[in-house]
Amino acid sequence: MTQLVLFNIFNGLVIGAFYALMALGLSLIINLTNVINFAHGGFLALGAYFAYTLDPYLGFWGALIVSPFLAAIVGLVVERVLIRPMYNRDPLYSLLLTFGLAFVLQDSVRFIWGAQGLPLTTPAILNTSLSPTLFFLTGYRVFMVALVAVAVAVLFYVLKKTRLGMRIRAGTLDLEMVSALGVDVRILRNLNFGLGIFFAGLAGVLAAGMLGLTPTIGEGLIMPSFVSVIVGGLGSLVGTLFGGLLIGVAAGLVTVFYPSASEASIYVIMAIVLLFRPYGLFGEKGGTKL
Repeated sequence: MTQLVLFNIFNGLVIGAFYALMALGLSLIINLTNVINFAHGGFLALGAYFAYTLDPYLGFWGALIVSPFLAAIVGLVVERVLIRPMYNRDPLYSLLLTFGLAFVLQDSVRFIWGAQGLPLTTPAILNTSLSPTLFFLTGYRVFMVALVAVAVAVLFYVLKKTRLGMRIRAGTLDLEMVSALGVDVRILRNLNFGLGIFFAGLAGVLAAGMLGLTPTIGEGLIMPSFVSVIVGGLGSLVGTLFGGLLIGVAAGLVTVFYPSASEASIYVIMAIVLLFRPYGLFGEKGGTKL
């Protein structure tokens, strides 16, 4: 029983890391542009399939590095061509646009790579168990958690210590003032959107190595990612990170006792948080923060 609980806690931590990585990208985009990006799961799938295509040429490690950047480039183009004209309109327009774009991306993936599931080969050294007793501690799962931790640390460093990061943080508080100070907010929004998509692409490569590739790979992660943003608090990246890990581990624990209720537990947690703290666990009433 103890081993089963530990297995589900660790598995929940891995899934929670996916949620957090996706949710951080979502939160970056929402905070600066007020665009609720329902196509985020589609960009995750693009990152995964890019890795599958590059794997024979660059190997897993090369594909892991290059694929998120390719997904980010697609994101930059999409923001420039489709999203940017929506900024001065009712937010409902951008919501509907990204909702439709999600289906376009999914069908594009299905058309190019096919509807059947595909495997992404991972290095043999990562597929072995690290302990004969704790069989679920495979090298790949530990590597995923470690890489997510590094990616999150790099993101917070960029936001706190670089000029781009400081402008993004300032823009979330008062974009008009940032524009008045001479910053081209069109470029700022574009780069911020690309950064958010980069995290979706990275999550896609990692997820494909564990779950395999299907055109709908992003569907199972997108809604929990939104829940992570809500639970953690809109505008708080620390809260988003905590929210993703919380619902992942909670769902893993619920699986031990009530497997059929594991998915529902995510939304129960969201409802409880909203009941007592409508602005999320780390959110601030009447304001946003990174």
